[in-house]
Amino acid sequence: MADEEKKQLLIVTGMSGAGKTVAAHALEDMGYFVVDNLPPTLLGSFWDLMINSNDFKKVAVVIDLRVKTFYTDLLDEVNSLEDSGKGQATIVYLDSSDDTLVARYKETRRLPPLATSGRLLDGIQEERRILTPIKNRANYIIDTSKLSAKELKQKLLDTFSERKHQQFSIEVMSFGFKYGMPIDADIVMDVRFLPNPFYIPELRPFTGLDKRVFDYVMNKEETQVFYKKLLDLLETAIPGYVKEGKEKLTIAIGCTGGQHRSVSIAQQLARDLAKKYPVDITHREVSRYIRK
Repeated sequence: MADEEKKQLLIVTGMSGAGKTVAAHALEDMGYFVVDNLPPTLLGSFWDLMINSNDFKKVAVVIDLRVKTFYTDLLDEVNSLEDSGKGQATIVYLDSSDDTLVARYKETRRLPPLATSGRLLDGIQEERRILTPIKNRANYIIDTSKLSAKELKQKLLDTFSERKHQQFSIEVMSFGFKYGMPIDADIVMDVRFLPNPFYIPELRPFTGLDKRVFDYVMNKEETQVFYKKLLDLLETAIPGYVKEGKEKLTIAIGCTGGQHRSVSIAQQLARDLAKKYPVDITHREVSRYIRK
């Protein structure tokens, strides 16, 4: 049997529209095994499965309001789970003000689960009444009325993760336009205007990983002027990406074939950015030009 003492069970619940989907994604990023919309009556059986598996240490279930008896079932199942000694659930309740929920529903053009008459506020207030017992039982109550998705994610990180802040990283990629642009890049820079080693017979067979090619590209005056401005631009922009909560930034440098200029620029860029940030480097096309 797996080590039960180290198992963690979070139950995420609360008002519809208060941010449970955002919470589920944040917990997944923290390494939780997340199950969405688990019927409360299955909670005990689900937990039996989890505690007998070595694959899951941190588990979260998101339980939403579907019918009025749902939360009576939830409280009964939590009580049963704890009375049996199988485990103890930590309940995270997400709440928002009526005004905020009305605004969110109007933005998405959806109705709360209990707005049977079509009136937003009536549905919200009925749901709030039904959820009062589980809110009173909650270990954590998070009001998301004034929280952005990024701020809610950070609050959950601060509360439930050993790593209190997101780890920002950069991937620098070289590529060739003739083979297609990378669809996952955040920033794409075209360096086809730089002098091309392809037209130097003794450099043509090699890539920007070769010192001779690298020096040819990087020592050109136009390259030095361009690169200084590119690095300055990125060093200005990257802190903004970090502030906005982006976890990974992909910077793609492209030339015609992805062999000489883009590889050289990407190599130097990765070295310089690595002085401040974790950086990975990928040369998408280099394998095409490796001499057998």
